[in-house]
Amino acid sequence: MPRMTSPQTDSIPRNPLGIAKLPMRYAAVVMPFFLSIIMTCVVSLISTLRSAGFGPGFFPLWLGSWVLSWAVAFPTLLLVLPLVRRATAAFVRSD
Repeated sequence: MPRMTSPQTDSIPRNPLGIAKLPMRYAAVVMPFFLSIIMTCVVSLISTLRSAGFGPGFFPLWLGSWVLSWAVAFPTLLLVLPLVRRATAAFVRSD
């Protein structure tokens, strides 16, 4: 049986994965979410490579380090982002 769609669902903006986009009010959480994933991934990779080297068991060690660092970084970003925005505004013109 063909899928029935209503005009309301056809106009919902979707991301490249086909998932409906969130309203703009969620940007304050979504941006730090992605930023924390990328930054902790890179930093934990470099840190793990420096301390343990690349060898057997590297990936589980790195993933464990990354998950722990992300669990700390994401809530920290949510807490400090308003302060960072104010500090940035103190140094950058708004024109």
